[in-house]
Amino acid sequence: MSPDIVGMMIATMADIALIVDRKGVIRDIAVQNAGLAREFAEISDWVGQRWADTVTVESRDKVAAMLRAAGDDQAAQPLASDRHVNCPGRDGRDVPVLFSALAIGEKGSVVAFGRDLRTIAVLQQRLIDVQQSLERDYSRLRHVETRYRILFQKSSEPMLVVDGATQRVVEANPAAQRMFHGQGKLVGRPVADLVEPGSRAALDQMLGGVSRAGRADDTPIRLLGQAEPAHLSAFVIRQGGGLHFLIRLAPAPRAVRQDVLADSRADLLKLIDNAPDGFVVAGHDGRVIAANAAFAEMVQAASAEQVVGHSLEQWLGRPGVDLPVVTANLRQNGSVRLYPTTLRDEFGTEIEVEISAVSVTSGGKPCYGFAIRNVAGRGTPELMRPSATRAVPRSLEQIGELIGRVSLKDIVREATDVIERLSIEAALDITGDNRASAAEMLGLSRQSLYVKLRRYGMMDAAPASPG
Repeated sequence: MSPDIVGMMIATMADIALIVDRKGVIRDIAVQNAGLAREFAEISDWVGQRWADTVTVESRDKVAAMLRAAGDDQAAQPLASDRHVNCPGRDGRDVPVLFSALAIGEKGSVVAFGRDLRTIAVLQQRLIDVQQSLERDYSRLRHVETRYRILFQKSSEPMLVVDGATQRVVEANPAAQRMFHGQGKLVGRPVADLVEPGSRAALDQMLGGVSRAGRADDTPIRLLGQAEPAHLSAFVIRQGGGLHFLIRLAPAPRAVRQDVLADSRADLLKLIDNAPDGFVVAGHDGRVIAANAAFAEMVQAASAEQVVGHSLEQWLGRPGVDLPVVTANLRQNGSVRLYPTTLRDEFGTEIEVEISAVSVTSGGKPCYGFAIRNVAGRGTPELMRPSATRAVPRSLEQIGELIGRVSLKDIVREATDVIERLSIEAALDITGDNRASAAEMLGLSRQSLYVKLRRYGMMDAAPASPG
């Protein structure tokens, strides 16, 4: 056959074919697929180069081995061995090719037949990715199982894992084994053998409900060998196509007397009851629930029981003002500190007090605790004095301190006095303390200005004008 026909046959038999001389230099190239030719980097320069120089470093020994094998006795090497060779790619990725070399003619030339392995390489990469993903999932499951084992084994509550089909105990933690210490090994036993005969119907009903609803909470069941009944709660664990039940065994809660407290709590109540400051517990409606002896003394009641059931507003500050202000702050902030007000006793006598209060929840409803301290010995605060004896506030900031302590009518009058005094001071300052000019600027007669100066105690502060 002519060389052209031979070349066509070689190109048809392989995705890529190389004609290599006895020195390993490429003399000709035939590529069946143009797309494959574009994948190689600088394939147009391969002719005239050593074949080993056109492959990656790790593939050069394979090329040398194929050339040596092709140069050996052809009778001893009837079949060419295939080698996986990587060639540099155009985009930086290697192009995998499966080459087999075969000697032709008597001049030592070799034909290298190559098959494109890109598709197989992609499948191999996907297989590797899937395998790594499986390994990560397996590792994660191992960690989850380890955590489950630790929690299951270290739990202080007795726990059982029961097979849903056979209703036999599959696993039992040490706490469950200790609970049935006289019953032998629990694993493998029917769970019905661990309850009293009279409670087995309740157990069957609970497990049936768990299968339908997925969980059951606090079912009272008497366990075998236990003096007190236990509360069982169960959850469904799905494993493959079957069901398992995770059952928690908890002792039934004993009734706790509300009037029995720990020693420290009892001592605390004794201290509060004998404290020198008044202490009151009131409900959300402001009615007294409990009070100590000091509060009863402050309101001149015969005993603390006498004030129980009455509204705290009966004694606290001004009716309709102080208690709503304090309770509103308690609902918003949870506590109030050092709120100044007054406290009236049964005979109408008022004393100055400071209130600190806190809000807690009892039975789903808020209740309030009030600590009431008598501060009459400290001297009456200026802003808490009656309006007849209280000095005029010096600024509008002091007006804000009156809110909640005096009526709106008094606050308006105080604000008017402050503005009037400030206006007179400003007029005197502008006119250089000339009272005649200040009176004219304010639209007042000189006599009216003198009356106001005398009212605000400003006669001595402002010298008389020559006029």
